[in-house]
Amino acid sequence: MRFLATIFSRQGFTILFLSGLLAACTVVVDDGPGPRPRPPRPEPEFCTREYEPVCARRGGDRQTFANACLAERSGYRIVRDGPCRDGGGGGSEEPTFCTREYAPVCARRQGELRTFPNACEARAADYRVVDNGPC
Repeated sequence: MRFLATIFSRQGFTILFLSGLLAACTVVVDDGPGPRPRPPRPEPEFCTREYEPVCARRGGDRQTFANACLAERSGYRIVRDGPCRDGGGGGSEEPTFCTREYAPVCARRQGELRTFPNACEARAADYRVVDNGPC
């Protein structure tokens, strides 16, 4: 019987020792007070074809997009709902509805040249068509 007590006593000591060792190895991470960063929101793989025009800006470039998703995927920040207006005039401008026809044009605005899929989209973005075909 004494033999069994010695074995269990050694096992008890071993278990206690290993538990202490494991507790010493546990790491607690504290990022400190404040809000936790949110995980990045996954971007949609595609945008719908709905037409809800927005005016968006990237640097000095201002452009009208068919919807907010298309603007954001192109790296633009939405300025306001509706198409971009020239010169900041009155608010009675009607929205421009463009077809999806591909007839590329080269257009200019304030010295910047840009290729658009068609003339309607160039005009809707406040550009002036200077030539048929890409720039």
